[in-house]
Amino acid sequence: MTLKLTYRSTTSVPVELEGITPDRLRNKSVGEIERAEVFCGNRKIPLAELFTVQGDPGEGQWEVYGDVSGVHWLGAHMSEGEIHIRGPAGRHVGSQMRGGRIVVHGDAGDWVGGEMRGGTIHVTGSAGHLAGAAYRGSRRGMRGGQILIQGDAGNEIGHTMRRGWIAIGGQAGDMVGFNMIAGTVFVFGDCAIRAGAGMRRGTLGLFGATRPRLLPTFRYACTYVPPILPLMFRRLAQWNFAFDPELLDQEFELHQGDMVEKGRGEIFVRRVVKQQ
Repeated sequence: MTLKLTYRSTTSVPVELEGITPDRLRNKSVGEIERAEVFCGNRKIPLAELFTVQGDPGEGQWEVYGDVSGVHWLGAHMSEGEIHIRGPAGRHVGSQMRGGRIVVHGDAGDWVGGEMRGGTIHVTGSAGHLAGAAYRGSRRGMRGGQILIQGDAGNEIGHTMRRGWIAIGGQAGDMVGFNMIAGTVFVFGDCAIRAGAGMRRGTLGLFGATRPRLLPTFRYACTYVPPILPLMFRRLAQWNFAFDPELLDQEFELHQGDMVEKGRGEIFVRRVVKQQ
């Protein structure tokens, strides 16, 4: 059985569902879930004032319907269960989640998987800035799990991430992997400026058709076929993540840096590219 939440509010005031997750409400009745308090602006109100609640929460399977682009923190802090969001979602989807799976069947806002620790988030559309990033003032961003964004994404993807894997099917903005401690970020579309700035370790894969302009603090190492990349591409295919299949048989340039941080990070650049 599935718990179905249908958003029926027309308010322009931001709504926050932090703490409303399948694992926390699995043993609650539908009536108790309807009475759960959420923030609408600076007011606490019952969930039932905004959502129609139907079904059975016992299996930890949720379906969220409607335009919830103004609803934030969906799936934040969840440790198990599955949420399918059938429409555009707001900010902080899956923030600090530790397990489970979230699928956004549409676009998502900023901070997808902010400081995430485990589980999987799959956005079939595009996402905003700071996916998998550290919150301002925090020392670590994403620390585990996978974030799959099939469309485009904004700036500072993977900011200060420590572990985990982020894949962007479309274009990415500025400063992908900024201050990256470790982990992996793949961008299959074109990438904007300052990729890998300040990265200490970790792996960036920049696979767009236009050659990225790398910082001068990255040094070319070699051109070869990294054995790990085809394995990772096939893993993405198992997760129904679309990418150019020609990448399975191509050579890549390896660049090492950021030399201002001892140069232990690596950036793989697609060799067959269109020059700017």
